[in-house]
Amino acid sequence: MTTAAAKPYDVLVVGGGINGTGIARDAAGRGLSVLLCEQDDLAAHTSSASTKLIHGGLRYLEGLHFGLVRKSLQEREVLLASAPHIMWPLRFVMPHDAHLRPLWMIRAGLFLYDHLARRRRLAASAPLDLRRHPAGTPLEPQFTRGFIYSDGWTDDARLVVLNALDAAERGATVLTRARCMKIEARSGLWVARLAGAAGEREVQARAVVNATGPWASRFLHECTPASPEHNVRLVKGSHIVVPKLFAHRFAYIFQNVDRRIVFAIPYEEHFTLIGTTDVDHRGDPKHVRIDPAEIEYLCNTVNRYFSRKVSPVDVVWSYSGIRPLLDDNEGDPSSVTRDYKLEMERAEAPLLSVFGGKITTYRKLAETAVNKVARALRARTRAWTATALLPGGDLPGGSLARFLRAVERRYPWLPARLRTRYARSYGTRIHKLLEGARAYADLGAEVLPDLFEREIDYLCREEWALTAEDILWRRSKLGLHLPADASPRLAQWLEARRNRRD
Repeated sequence: MTTAAAKPYDVLVVGGGINGTGIARDAAGRGLSVLLCEQDDLAAHTSSASTKLIHGGLRYLEGLHFGLVRKSLQEREVLLASAPHIMWPLRFVMPHDAHLRPLWMIRAGLFLYDHLARRRRLAASAPLDLRRHPAGTPLEPQFTRGFIYSDGWTDDARLVVLNALDAAERGATVLTRARCMKIEARSGLWVARLAGAAGEREVQARAVVNATGPWASRFLHECTPASPEHNVRLVKGSHIVVPKLFAHRFAYIFQNVDRRIVFAIPYEEHFTLIGTTDVDHRGDPKHVRIDPAEIEYLCNTVNRYFSRKVSPVDVVWSYSGIRPLLDDNEGDPSSVTRDYKLEMERAEAPLLSVFGGKITTYRKLAETAVNKVARALRARTRAWTATALLPGGDLPGGSLARFLRAVERRYPWLPARLRTRYARSYGTRIHKLLEGARAYADLGAEVLPDLFEREIDYLCREEWALTAEDILWRRSKLGLHLPADASPRLAQWLEARRNRRD
């Protein structure tokens, strides 16, 4: 075992999901010295398995969670401004089914949704005649009335990476594949034992943040001396991806007979994303997969609405994640709050644990968490992320369309499909990706269709990518577009690359 240098970090953040990277970014930006450790890849679990929405949570209004919805709507505006290359507005169509909720209830809910927080970027809701609107074409003919409203979409895994990048560029140390085995209080500091590929090491920190998501309760019980007041409830959410079911740009929100809702969202140009489910999970959060009953549930829900039916054989990809929800003793998993609690333990040193939360409120959660840690450390800091851009988000006028035109002028030799993908993935960081490139040949070997050596090198060097799965399914969604043997081929190429460099 190796021991780190004597000088302790101000904050050790355990967990490389959206909350952990958001907290590391916020703390580093305030001048605190930060170490973030993640047992797997960034966004390897819950934070890459969402419905990819930046939203207020329309359905939470029915449970009277007005505070959560208002906070989420406020954050929706902040996030959409911070990274317009990976987040943008999306219009949702809700066909009306009179058997489930009356028109007056939906109108009232949408009125609140429009007015609980100030809207700067998104259009208001409106009634819809589905017989005349393009979104009505794919639906069963009995659905003639509906509503349209606005929310946002994001690439969730890339959002996590951008927070980690910003944290690192502000001085944080980010360690992936480094598991925190135990923390012990010694002489007013936390001493943490980390285990990674190179063996074990000890680090010291003045404060620790437990942002381990589904592992939050287990981490406290098994790795710390803490006695937490709260616990997480593990709820599995699963999604399926099928070939494109409609050609327009709108998404759908469908009411089901169990009063849950299911989204159908345009995805990766050629596909439709359908989700999600809510199923209690009692196993290891690392080992989670969709089960046949969930696939049937999602297919049956959208088949109530779409004239073109889908079945399990149409599913080209599925994914599942464990939501670490704050356990509020609700019976129905769908009714469990999506809000969060921050619990501070003060033994010999501060230990802050995050219970619950959702992607939309991650920045506010991080800001509140760092406020608490800074006070505990008697550090005079100021919140700063509300108006800050994420890496690559400084597009001209905040417009992706303008940026795409600028990219075309600067890199006319780059094929249009790559220009668009690079711009959407990396924003202005495309210039770092293509630094020194003057021609198509400068992209290097085409390891897989449209995946070139230059991009792989960039992801490994700048974004902590290590495996084929990191590259094909989290840093990108190229895995959806490539042959079944793409992952082993890329894994073999990465191994040969490592051998050449050793």
